Amino acid sequence: MSDHLVAGIEPPYYAVVFTSLRTEGDRGYGETADLMKQLVEEIPGYLGYESARTPGGLGITVGYFRDEDAIAAWRSRLEHQSAQKRGRAEWYESYSVHVAKVERSYSFQRAADKDGQDKDGQSKGGQGSVDR
Repeated sequence: MSDHLVAGIEPPYYAVVFTSLRTEGDRGYGETADLMKQLVEEIPGYLGYESARTPGGLGITVGYFRDEDAIAAWRSRLEHQSAQKRGRAEWYESYSVHVAKVERSYSFQRAADKDGQDKDGQSKGGQGSVDR
């Protein structure tokens, strides 16, 4: 899972939304996921990802890519194809993939006060919002 948000990408770009329902047990899933993260970062035009999973196994991962060529490069990576095959055999009850062209994007991050603290006293470093 990611513990950060991807912000500040200048549109247009593409979002690949992978929604899945996991089977029980790991069986090498975590190790493969770590490898896939390393490999996708090598793809020219890869912009980042966000991911979350519920305790019940429902997961959503959104990968961001500059263009369809970058998506095709990731899709054609042999290690990725192998992981997909193993996913269908072992790790997923079901999944869906949605590819969308993003034409507008904006974000928000709480601005820190002059002491670098948010209003609750937590250390933050941020700048207001961006709307593109």
